[in-house]
Amino acid sequence: MKNLSLYLGAAAACCLQLSCGDPAAFVPTFAPNPWDDNYASVSAMDDYGKWGPYNVHDPSVRKVGDTYYMYSTDAIYFDRQLMRERRERGDSIPQVTTGFIQVRRSNDLVNWEYVGWAFPEIPHEAVDWVRGNADGRGAGNIWAPYMIPYKDKYRLYFCVSAFGRKDSYLGLAESSSPEGPWTQVGCVVKTNGSSVMNAIDPSVIVDSATGRWWMHYGSYFGGLYCVELNPETGLTLKEGDQGHVVARRANYRQDNLEAPDIMYHPELKEYYLFTSYDPLQTTYNVRVGRSQVVEKDFTDFFGVALADTTNNFPILTAPYRFDNHPGWAGTGHCGVFTDGAGNYYMAHQGRLSPQNQMMVLHVRQMFFLPDGWPVVSPERYAGTPAHKFRMKDLPGDWEIIRVQEPSFKRATEAGQVLGGEGELRGEECNVSRHISLLVDGQLSENRGTWTFDGHTQMLTLSFANGEEPIDNLIIFAGHDWENQTETVLFTGLDGRGRSVWGKRVK
Repeated sequence: MKNLSLYLGAAAACCLQLSCGDPAAFVPTFAPNPWDDNYASVSAMDDYGKWGPYNVHDPSVRKVGDTYYMYSTDAIYFDRQLMRERRERGDSIPQVTTGFIQVRRSNDLVNWEYVGWAFPEIPHEAVDWVRGNADGRGAGNIWAPYMIPYKDKYRLYFCVSAFGRKDSYLGLAESSSPEGPWTQVGCVVKTNGSSVMNAIDPSVIVDSATGRWWMHYGSYFGGLYCVELNPETGLTLKEGDQGHVVARRANYRQDNLEAPDIMYHPELKEYYLFTSYDPLQTTYNVRVGRSQVVEKDFTDFFGVALADTTNNFPILTAPYRFDNHPGWAGTGHCGVFTDGAGNYYMAHQGRLSPQNQMMVLHVRQMFFLPDGWPVVSPERYAGTPAHKFRMKDLPGDWEIIRVQEPSFKRATEAGQVLGGEGELRGEECNVSRHISLLVDGQLSENRGTWTFDGHTQMLTLSFANGEEPIDNLIIFAGHDWENQTETVLFTGLDGRGRSVWGKRVK
């Protein structure tokens, strides 16, 4: 077994290195949230400069120098009632020139500046391909951009499609700056109704050993595919190549699969392929598999191949609700990235419940367990300093969520919920329960016991009712968004490959 310290992730390792001897006591402190989750008041187009964490859908993030850049789909929540009220008051409503692919930047992963749009228009070649194959439909916006540097250039991959069809165009643009302007290079992959796969949702990675370039892409239609790229051009190495399947699900009429994102962990020497399951507006959730090679052989928590048709685990995110908040749906389509100092993060959309229309950025710290599987924080990142904890810091009242996949099926079209079914049903949201860690190592109401290893900063919960113990919970400091305070958090996996989240609330 590899050294445990490799698996804790740099954020946890940082906690361990903060001090020698007995660390200082952790005192929860009030900390206002960086923003309000409801952004109806700034949803108008002329308020786009205030969209920092808002209208984020399908984000990908890359650090360039000291700045994080985020690129995302052209998805916008529009409050029609607000616009009616403005017109009735006679307010002046400026005309705003918009574009395609939203671009943001940040220096701290908390405060995001809306830069604008990458493209002034959708490339004509993409529009012609999609509408020419989709009976004149589609190509109304640009989906799922992904940026990667190459030499003195920045490459921006993107896709144009028609909903519910395989008529798609996956293109490439280049620039000398991560903020553009961008020059169109050409088509990487395109698909139509006769294709097995769907040319959307690109994620590009360079093989750490060989320097070969690979793009993972695909969706509900046919599964996820991987194709080799030419490093010099950014296009496919072999013209017309559409690649090979790397992940799929059995029931394509019902079960959505999309949004691959690929990363490499240099210490663990593993490639991790993150995917999103189920409808994006409701039960969207993130899964992950891993391989020692970049282009194939990804397996899940139980050793099952992602290219098989079995649903895969672990499940890292899913709709959830802690107390004092309406909760989140649509917690999927992630972008995974590093700060360059060994700390890992996941960015994804979250749809504010109960209507699930507003799309708010979620950035979560990511850690690696002793067995090499990644897990993410139960709370969004807000810049909380790392802290090394003692056993005496943990007793108190905790909210715990055991993340589960949806318990029943809906009627869907192309893997998405049908009209009128855009809100979560009660059983589809993972809700918290309360449990107390007592000072004597017992759980409240004789539910079991708990232990804490101060060296590894890991918590074990053992239950008296026959429930399987959870012995890999990473303890760390974070922001409690629901209660606006700094607190103690934990994250881990149970023996069934489902995330277990917790936060101390008293």
